[in-house]
Amino acid sequence: MLTFIAFILTIIGCINWLLIGLLQYDFIAGLFGFQASIFSRLCYIIIGAGCLYLIIRIIINKGILKIYEKKKKQKLVASVEAGKEANFVDNKENNSENKPDNNEKLKNGGLFDENLKK
Repeated sequence: MLTFIAFILTIIGCINWLLIGLLQYDFIAGLFGFQASIFSRLCYIIIGAGCLYLIIRIIINKGILKIYEKKKKQKLVASVEAGKEANFVDNKENNSENKPDNNEKLKNGGLFDENLKK
């Protein structure tokens, strides 16, 4: 989400520079009265920090910039049978049409396996 916000700030800064180059109009300064206004300077600082953040992200990720990525929420389901270790299973596997029993999901063996084999 922080990358997305930094990307939007960078786009705003680019549009501002386009307006300065083409029309000699500083949009940020126009919003807040003049360039030396504390609010104008604060906007310039925030936009510059967002740009630096994006540059650092690109360097860290070796040239790849992921602007927005949905995070997959994994719901873990615990299946416990007496005498066996719990095996945590992703929720995606439990929602399939051919739903296997939870007993099939458990690993063979467990904490008390050596006592049960006697």
